[in-house]
Amino acid sequence: MFYIFMRGLVKGILFLANGNARYENKNLLPQDENYILVAPHRTWWEPLYLAVAAGPKKFAFMAKEELFKNPILRFILVHANAFAVKRDNPGPSTIKTPVKLLRNTDLSLLMFPSGTRHSSELKGGTVVISRMAKVRIVPCVYQGPLTLKDLFKRKRVTVRFGEPVELGDIKKTDEAGMQIVEQRLQTAFDQLDKEIDPNFHYEAK
Repeated sequence: MFYIFMRGLVKGILFLANGNARYENKNLLPQDENYILVAPHRTWWEPLYLAVAAGPKKFAFMAKEELFKNPILRFILVHANAFAVKRDNPGPSTIKTPVKLLRNTDLSLLMFPSGTRHSSELKGGTVVISRMAKVRIVPCVYQGPLTLKDLFKRKRVTVRFGEPVELGDIKKTDEAGMQIVEQRLQTAFDQLDKEIDPNFHYEAK
């Protein structure tokens, strides 16, 4: 219930701040099953838009361990289905926790394979979690304001979902397999960006 309340609150705040959002291809999101929603990370408020756009599906997400040190923030994060990860030295729980959530709850997983807003390198954790939990990976992209100033100017925000990425032929999660996965995910992101705006080019702020 807390997650649903928070998503409703966030939806209202985003509407008041911007009110110019468009969510495309929601019909491509898997129904009655969990999945991993992945996107290139472009803004700190992008996860909020993705969670709202993909509703009513509920999501779990990773958050850096340092955020859980504040008791108030920790309460919010835990009740919003976040779990802590050590970004510099991730342990086994980084994989085990989301796999258990995907298998045993009604929560899907929201992930940014690049890890940070300033990296285009995709990480292998997404496909490992997908294989172990036996769920599909769905790509999506955010296009819109990259600064708070532009967000409050009510410039258009677009979230577009794509077809689940086919990875059934990837037999090994070795370096060669990961390169294929990275190429397919990046191709999916590039295609979605072009479908929204053929002239789009992301530059980290």
